Amino acid sequence: MFDEMHRLGMEPAITLSHYETPLHLLTEYGGWAGDQMLGFWKNYVTTVFRRYKGKVKLWMTFNEVNNLYRRPMISGGMLSLDPENKVNPQHVNLKDQWQGYYNLLVANAWTVKIGHEIDPENRIGCMLSSSSVALYPANPDPENMFGAYSMARKATLFFGDPLCLGIIPGYVKREWKENNCAPKMDEEGLEMIRRYTVDYYAFSYYRSAVYEKSVSGEIDTGGYKGVDNPYLKEISPKPWSWPVDPLGLRYVLNCLYDRYHLPLFIVENGIGLDEEPDENGEIHDPFRVKYARDHLIQVNEAIKDGVDVMGYLWWGPIDIVSAGTGEMKKRYGFVYVDRHNDGTGTLARSKKDSYEWMKKVCESNGEYLAEEDA
Repeated sequence: MFDEMHRLGMEPAITLSHYETPLHLLTEYGGWAGDQMLGFWKNYVTTVFRRYKGKVKLWMTFNEVNNLYRRPMISGGMLSLDPENKVNPQHVNLKDQWQGYYNLLVANAWTVKIGHEIDPENRIGCMLSSSSVALYPANPDPENMFGAYSMARKATLFFGDPLCLGIIPGYVKREWKENNCAPKMDEEGLEMIRRYTVDYYAFSYYRSAVYEKSVSGEIDTGGYKGVDNPYLKEISPKPWSWPVDPLGLRYVLNCLYDRYHLPLFIVENGIGLDEEPDENGEIHDPFRVKYARDHLIQVNEAIKDGVDVMGYLWWGPIDIVSAGTGEMKKRYGFVYVDRHNDGTGTLARSKKDSYEWMKKVCESNGEYLAEEDA
């Protein structure tokens, strides 16, 4: 696959772990809360880096690793019993959760070290869900202002700071102290975190949100869900109804670049829609085209702001099972796949209108956007 990509002039960008910690490592070793995971991980990345040396230069360590705080099983391969002594994939005691946090930080640092030693041309990045960086306070109430900022830190920056700056934030250490949940750490691991920070920051962005102190905001794969934003008039069609905020992407790019001064790579941006071919077998998806176009325009504005943007990847180019809802019905792709929630369908593929549009954007390196405005 890598050889074919190179033949076509494409550059592979590979995530080393994307929500697939092997079950055996969870059940036998405790996942990332366990002491032995680091050794397994070092063997794995060493093998991969050696095998694909020269074929892949862009690597990311753990997909949306900051989701550990709300989805510990998929982000950290961790599982424990809930208060009723039942297995609950969303429940992990705080001690294990923070041990996983520390172990993942050390593993990321070792990945940077090993990757650079095996091939100095390797660029190793982190990958964080960063929609919640665009978390706006509902009003100027200081509690809403600080609440929005605190939630952004809790959702994203608590991982971004150690991965990019080598610093474990003070508010994290405060939680350890107040809840008696500090992880086991050693000086070697802390020195690795300080010394081997990432080369770039990759992230997902889908939508912004609004924080209101009196509302307990839900969180899903799109990020934090607070109260409705009356200033955002465009909402994706039901049943998912995500607010569309292209300027929020520019906001996130500027915030992250101001904080970390690292190249930024947008590796997930997209919109899920319920769509089927019409009587002619065609799929017209103007909402998706407009969503992509408006976000790419704001990426260009961020570049003009001085932000170092490495690239932009759409989630995802072909219809797949949605990680958020576990169904085929929520379609993100430029390519339609004939498969349905009940398992029926031929798996035949067909291009949507958005396919040809994005093809022109890619072939022109974005100049087609300006041509459309002309």
